[in-house]
Amino acid sequence: QVQLVESGGGSVQAGGSLRLSCAASGRPISVYRMAWFRQAPGKEREFLASITLSGGNTNYADSVKGRFTISRDNAKNTMYLQMSSLKAEDTAVYYCAARRSLYSNYEYWGQGTQVIVSS
Repeated sequence: QVQLVESGGGSVQAGGSLRLSCAASGRPISVYRMAWFRQAPGKEREFLASITLSGGNTNYADSVKGRFTISRDNAKNTMYLQMSSLKAEDTAVYYCAARRSLYSNYEYWGQGTQVIVSS
């Protein structure tokens, strides 16, 4: 099975940018559909963006559309989330996830990376 490790979180001022990375090991990510989620304190986990096997198609939640960009580099076994125009409400723990099938739940999750946006 694949292991996922997020990195790149930190503290940033509102309007700033961060790039999160999700490094995979154990299996090539080229066989996994992947996504980013986040969970803010006291809130449910929220889907942010997903990307197909080759990276040719992406999907975004309305809350981040136009501000966040998901991408993947299968050769580096890594997925990314470029975040710009960050807002205080983007403060959360960000998780990457992977699944084999389009029709299954996300099976593999990273441990999360904290993003704090100060206004």
